[in-house]
Amino acid sequence: MTFYRRAMKAEGADVADRLEPLFAENGWPPDWRDGVFDYHHYHSTAHEVLGVFAGAATLELGGADGRQVEMAAGNALMLPAGTGHRCVMASADFCVVGAYPQGQAWDICRDAPDEGARARIASLPDPRRDPITAETGGRTGT
Repeated sequence: MTFYRRAMKAEGADVADRLEPLFAENGWPPDWRDGVFDYHHYHSTAHEVLGVFAGAATLELGGADGRQVEMAAGNALMLPAGTGHRCVMASADFCVVGAYPQGQAWDICRDAPDEGARARIASLPDPRRDPITAETGGRTGT
């Protein structure tokens, strides 16, 4: 997991419109805008980056006893496949852009990973570029 504090200046109403091209240029096409589910889930078929463009929230990472992270507009979070996450609490205007590495299609898993999920996670390649910095050769932390 990589946390990017102030990945984007949070000034103005166009934060999402600036995050989306950044993600796309770095090989992470934006897929949706919304909040984060309030139940624990993970993705076994894709890494994920969440870019906050409005509001603030507390996210729990790593399952029921996981680490809590405070997110605010302009922050981003890159989650390797298999990283459990949920929204613990959020402001009414909390919203993120969700993006995934080119060619990876996300799923939603709520149960503990079985042999199939673990195999899918292990088989995923690391993204070619970091979604924020564009650095190459980085690892997702999986």
